[in-house]
This record gives sequence, C-alpha cells and structure tokens, in this order.
Amino acid sequence: MFSRAPNRDLPTAVSAEGAWITDADGTRYLDGAGGAIVVNVGHGVRSVIDAIGEQLERTQYVHPTQFTTDAVEAYAEEVSAILPLEDARIYPVSGGSEAVETALKMARAYHLAQGRAGRSIVIGRRNSYHGNTLGALEASGKAPLRKPYTPWLGRFLHTPAAYEYRCENPKHPEGCAEWHASELERMISSYDPETVAAFVGEPIVGATLGAAVPSEDYWAAIGEVCRRHDIVLIADEVMTGFGRTGSWFGVEHWDLRPDILVAGKGATSGYVPFGFAAASGRIHDAIVEGGGFVHGFTWSHHALGAAAGLAVLRELKAGLVDRSRELGERIRSELGEALADVSTVGDVRGLGTMLGIELVRDRETKEPFARGDRVTERIVEAARERGLLVYSSTGHVDGHDGDLVMLGPPFCLTDEDAGSLIERTTDAVRCVS
Repeated sequence: MFSRAPNRDLPTAVSAEGAWITDADGTRYLDGAGGAIVVNVGHGVRSVIDAIGEQLERTQYVHPTQFTTDAVEAYAEEVSAILPLEDARIYPVSGGSEAVETALKMARAYHLAQGRAGRSIVIGRRNSYHGNTLGALEASGKAPLRKPYTPWLGRFLHTPAAYEYRCENPKHPEGCAEWHASELERMISSYDPETVAAFVGEPIVGATLGAAVPSEDYWAAIGEVCRRHDIVLIADEVMTGFGRTGSWFGVEHWDLRPDILVAGKGATSGYVPFGFAAASGRIHDAIVEGGGFVHGFTWSHHALGAAAGLAVLRELKAGLVDRSRELGERIRSELGEALADVSTVGDVRGLGTMLGIELVRDRETKEPFARGDRVTERIVEAARERGLLVYSSTGHVDGHDGDLVMLGPPFCLTDEDAGSLIERTTDAVRCVS
C-alpha cells in the first residue's frame, strides 16, 4: 500500500460506533475531529448502513448518460429544497475535489454560453484549500500544498484571506469587509473584468486556517462585487456544509446566496465517497441552453452515494443540526475558559462543531512557533495518548511556520463525551505548552 502516512506505524481500525473508533488492540479513541471534519451523524448509524445495502440490492452501476435512478432523483429533490440557491440543480460526483473541479467548469461553461470566451480566470484566496486535483489545487492558496506542483500551476489569482486573527487590513478591525472588497475589485480591474470567470471561497476557512470566521459583513461585500461584474460566486461548503457550523450551510450565517455551491465530506458523513456541485437555476439553464456541459466522471450520478446521502440528510433533519450548534457553543466556550491562562494559545474560534485553536510563541505579538518545534504534531500525539483524535494544520503564517489544531466531532456526541473532549484537548495543549 502507498500509505498516506509512510513514516508512521498506524493502528488498524476494526470498529466504530457513535463518536468512538476502536483499533485491533482494543484501544478506543474519541473521534474529536470526525476524521478530517467529515463524520457528522456519527459512526455505525443503522439507517445509513441499511440504505447503502438496500441500494446495492437494486442497482450497482449504470452509466449516467444511459440511465437515471430513483436514488439520484430522490436525493436531488430532497437536498435541493434545503440549499441556499435559487432553483438548485445537483451534479453528483465522488468527493470534494471532483465537486470543485465540476464547479469551476460550470463557471466556465456559463460564460461560454453567454458568448464570453475570454472569461477564464478564477480568483481564490491565499491560505485556502479546495482540493488536490489540479484545478482545485490551482484555486487553493496554501503554499506548502502547491509547492511541489508549481510548474503546473499559475493560471488563477488569489486575494487576501478572510482571517480576522491575522487580518491584512491596515486599519483592522475597522472596515475589513470594505478593504477585502476593494482588494478584490482592484484585482478584477487590473486583469479586466471580462477575463474573470469566478470567485471561490469557503464561508468559514477550514483546514488551512483552523475555522477562521470572517467579519460579519465580509460576504455581503464580496457578493456585491461579484454580482456587479457577473462573476460566478462559488461557495465551497465541503467542510462547512450539512450542519457542521450549526446551520445547514455556512453561507446561511450571512444570508449569502451563491451561484454554485460545492459539497462533500458530511454529505454522506463519510460512509461512501460522495459530493456534488449545485448550480442555481440561472447558471444551469444558461449552460443547457448554450450548448451543454462538456464534463463528466465515470462515477458521477452514482446511486450508492445518493442513497447514503439521502439517509444522512434525514438523520440530520432529526435535530442534529441544532445539536451541532449547541455542542459547538459549549465546547468553544469551555475550551476558551480552560485555555485562557495558557500563554501559547493565541485564539480559540469557530462556529458550530467546526472549531480551531491557534498556537503561538507569543500571545501579544502573535509570533508563531518555529516549524522545527513541531508544536502541532506534539499536541496531536499527546491527544492520541489520551485516547482523543484531533485534526491539524501547519504552515499557515508564512508558508512554513504556524500551528493549528481543529476539532470537528460527530453531532451525536453525548454531553459526557463532550466533557471528555474538552478535558482531553485541554490536557494535550497544556502538556505541550
């Protein structure tokens, strides 16, 4: 096997239930990160497992240009009703990176349909992450992930990150939204609006900035710039979607209605690979009427993913989105209090059960630790020794230094397990700090 962690001896997972994973040695781990902020309804949910099995009894694989299936049609009907899009149209794929690739091509197809062949540039943000396929990586703005593939990149542009803890606005915290909008406007003008196809961003920046929440008026300002220039606004909800931030989708915190919304991860709670790009009716109709969409994957529109997604959607509708919001408020508040006297904790942030802790050498100056100190890695290991799994990220400050730890537990976490999560996270941070 070509391991994702070739320099580590990984334990073998043999079972999982609720918020817990058990390895072959019988050690139980509290899944404090839902894997990679993926598992929202919890492990071992019988309704989801049964839905997967039942679908396999019906059809296994049919090509989406030859057949549709009841599973795909039912999922599109039900999920479109909760999406913050006008007349949403769903293009199912196998995961977040494929969904972003699909969204980027949708944006291009939309402009081609309008007779604007010159519109090819996509604007992302620095310190962003949208996936590891080449188009998604090109839109991403995290330097360490891009560096090995730099000769293959360079077509897209990147504006400053919506990162309140280290905001680039010289007058921060005053006028941050206006500053970000003016930076975007300046970039569009410098390259000519008739060359820009799309703007893509996570409503709340996930793995690369540890649940960085933008200023309250950020998205309204960015949305206005995009609308004025007819630039397709793509909301990357791969991590923030399906209840993770305490709302169905992250953009709902700011009443933003994007042109295209991208989903993955929590769409099936990790039970099977799945994601989708959802276009508004306006975008969809323009593409179809303008000649169609030159795009496709072997595994797109797969009934198995749709069946799992529908079962997860119905589990979430049974109060789990509210549970995510309530859990997140408690965990963020109690972690903030528990870590208030730890001088190396610069910030505890996030919304819902998408939470981040930023570690710094100096709280006053926000100076990061040197990468050689391996602070994040040591906290992750300390947490594992305490039977807790957390998610991590490094290098966000300057492409090299910077330490982040993220929490993203399943929404089914009990009150008792939430207490254990807070206690074990606090202990792990303290023992390293």
